[in-house]
Amino acid sequence: MSETASAVADRPRIRAAGASPAERQTRPVRAGDAARRTGWIIALAILLVALCAASVALGARTVGLDDILGALQGGADTIGEGAVLKRLPRTALAALVGAALALSGVAMQAVTRNPLAEPGIMGVSSGAALAVVAAIAGFGVHRPFALMAVAICGAAAAALLVYTIGTIGGGGATPYKLALAGAACAAAFISLTNAIMLPRVDLLRTFQFWRVGSVGGASWESISAALPLLLAGAALCAAHARGMNSLALGDELAAGLGERVGRTRALVAIGAVVLCGAATAVAGPIAFVGLLVPHVCRTLSGPDHRWLLPISALAGACLLLAADVLGRVLARPEEIEVGIITAFLGAPLLIWIVRRRKVREL
Repeated sequence: MSETASAVADRPRIRAAGASPAERQTRPVRAGDAARRTGWIIALAILLVALCAASVALGARTVGLDDILGALQGGADTIGEGAVLKRLPRTALAALVGAALALSGVAMQAVTRNPLAEPGIMGVSSGAALAVVAAIAGFGVHRPFALMAVAICGAAAAALLVYTIGTIGGGGATPYKLALAGAACAAAFISLTNAIMLPRVDLLRTFQFWRVGSVGGASWESISAALPLLLAGAALCAAHARGMNSLALGDELAAGLGERVGRTRALVAIGAVVLCGAATAVAGPIAFVGLLVPHVCRTLSGPDHRWLLPISALAGACLLLAADVLGRVLARPEEIEVGIITAFLGAPLLIWIVRRRKVREL
């Protein structure tokens, strides 16, 4: 006999040792769990503030507290204050993009029930980058908000293409098939992007760092264009945190609990695409943040998306800020782009996940 909704509701009483991750998501939060998770949020917030200070202070020229305070008060009289003013939008963009990519990764993994789902691996970032380059080269699009819209459309088209390819054959859209389809599409999108850029020297010079993932070209104009979209995508995902918990139980059980599965999956997917598209438009295709952060944060907060989403957002912001600071310090006076640093960190994690063969469901 199949389980009823009342039987599913009794699952919180299953002992921790015998409960699956999906079952643990349905339990009421104990006071100790809430305190531990709140502690992680506070710790990550403090770390984020420290990394913001490091991002402003460190670079080709190290600046002091006087220069930072002077720049924050509007001064630009010294070289140090000028450096701070240039680093402030870069710092803000790194934090926003890191949080957006982490949230997009969490949402994609919830929608597909695939722990390998991530904007870079699934080809969504590459699709957004291809759309941006094609729009600039073919139609002369340069306005920030127009580029955001183009990037979101490209990300959505890439996600649909990958999912369609992943459903071909028996078994439906399995995690392995989606990951392979995403890798194949990402390679194709990158090749097309290079084919468009190589004959255009002006594009190649302008976007040579952007196409590997960079926050070095940050400006308050691009941030102001991206911020409403990033907030809208984040709000859409946060509003369906409980729905993501239900999706982890499987479509049949989620429907038995009263969840509108198709609607929830569609809205969460839209939120993930908006976050990924807007982030890619301003910072380029940065891979592995959406893979690395959710897996680490699940060990801190557990699988409950009501806690996983804010913790992942903070951790994603910290990761990209740390990668940006590290890239500037290691190659001083030059710099290593954040996309290279995150790929160096994320590739071993992807290999570890595949070797453990735990890619059937979250």
